[in-house]
Amino acid sequence: MDVVKSKNDVPIRLTKERWFHITEGQPEMAGYYFEVLETLEEPDVIYEGKTGEYIAVKDIENGKYIAVIYREVDGDGFVITAFLTKRKKQLERRHEIWKHLR
Repeated sequence: MDVVKSKNDVPIRLTKERWFHITEGQPEMAGYYFEVLETLEEPDVIYEGKTGEYIAVKDIENGKYIAVIYREVDGDGFVITAFLTKRKKQLERRHEIWKHLR
């Protein structure tokens, strides 16, 4: 299990069980373990989910993004899932709650 800090300074856990769940359903994610952790710590943008979760997004290649969905509860956090996407416009429809200023 690895733990990183979110932008809210909350520790976010990525357990072996959760990583297995992510890569079992989306085998293309298998090589992106460290990118998932980096996306949590240093996202380009964070959007609000529909039921209280957060969606951290980072550009990993031109036009290809990694999205990590996680939850923060009472000073503790955990990864729900992660995926690769090229559909940035779909993510941008959500409420933006944090953005990296470049």
